[in-house]
Amino acid sequence: MPMITRIYTSQIKDHIGASVTVAGFVQTIRDQGNIKFLVVRDITGIIQIVVTKNNQDALLAASQLSTESVVAITGLAKKEQQAPGGLEIAAETIRVLSRAHPELPIPIVEKGREETDQQIRLDWRWIDLRKPEKALIFKIWTTMEQAFRNYCIENGFVEIHSPKLTATATESGSELFEVKYFDRKAHLAQSPQLYKQMAMAAGFEKIFEVGPVFRANPSFTSRHDTEFTMYDVEISFIASHHDLMDEEEKMIVAMLKAVKEKYGEEIQKIYSCEVVIPKIPFPRLAVKEAKEILDGLGIQNERGDDVSPEEERAICEYIKKETGSEFVFIHDFPTSVRAFYSMRKEDDPSVTKSFDLLWNGLEITSGAQREHRVEQLEKQIKEQGLDPKSFRTYINFFRYGCPPHGGFAPGPTRMLMKLLNIANVREVTYLYRGVRRLEP
Repeated sequence: MPMITRIYTSQIKDHIGASVTVAGFVQTIRDQGNIKFLVVRDITGIIQIVVTKNNQDALLAASQLSTESVVAITGLAKKEQQAPGGLEIAAETIRVLSRAHPELPIPIVEKGREETDQQIRLDWRWIDLRKPEKALIFKIWTTMEQAFRNYCIENGFVEIHSPKLTATATESGSELFEVKYFDRKAHLAQSPQLYKQMAMAAGFEKIFEVGPVFRANPSFTSRHDTEFTMYDVEISFIASHHDLMDEEEKMIVAMLKAVKEKYGEEIQKIYSCEVVIPKIPFPRLAVKEAKEILDGLGIQNERGDDVSPEEERAICEYIKKETGSEFVFIHDFPTSVRAFYSMRKEDDPSVTKSFDLLWNGLEITSGAQREHRVEQLEKQIKEQGLDPKSFRTYINFFRYGCPPHGGFAPGPTRMLMKLLNIANVREVTYLYRGVRRLEP
């Protein structure tokens, strides 16, 4: 069957006075007897359809429609001041491509300000995603990801696709999903971390990856999930973790510029948010400095050497007030809260060359310079109570020469949360996976 020849609703303004065909979902039906008004929605917008008694076949077809049925409608495109967007189509033919059950499980057009309960909407996610404001999230994600790729490719990065079935834990065995792998056990990858570093040992120098990661984290917070996408980056021949922060700043700016250019007005209209392009360099605070500021603000230290969500929010509010920046790097985390592969500072081995990037109160990236010296790496594995035998393949990456390197991994779902001021990661994930959700 050939593809339907049609135009998008956003193109109708260019075809006034011509016969056009549009296709989409019937969003609303208004019946006035011998005249009916339909609003049809496609991925680009909506258009009003007027069906009159002058066309009995079209009128009969319209009378048998239910909302969210899928139709293809041909008719005359014309200006109509009273219609949404000032345009409408006078229907000549209506083809019903798929009739929807008359009782929807959740509404598409919500009445009032309160949405249907989130858990119910997630049960019927494909219907929830028909809302234009939901579709916009994934249009923005597409542009953001394209800008990320463009930045990497234009700056000499090589793309890799690392395996998602692994024999060895990346960081901690406590967050691993175990799977049966023929006659032995395997695990879903928590991160491409070890394979990013292998690419450095292979001499790729600069790599990136876009892919899923899996964390068996029994958390029910608004920012945690068990499967999510990461943008992973690794770079060779760095002098310190500050080189990585320099690179990420430029990358973030490139991504936000692309989003603002294409969707800035729509984001402002639908989400009441301005896409702010940050100034470089972003503010940077060592963990010790951040803790001193937080103590002065009266924020209780609940995480010891680490930074709690409450502390993240407070330090971001402080930085925004002091500098105007929505972003801040927190760096030089103690070894007690960082992975075994993080390089330690020469003048203070209790501190790692690591960082987090916070955006308006939320961590969106972790990064670090990695330890590439095999003897030191083996020592750090043992010091964290891990078995070097479990990491023998990984350790071998560094036995035959490996440049100093490091990397970071922005989380696109968390970035979208901050970009659109959305409070829950479930809303910006296509299909959320959590402790109690494996469907749809």
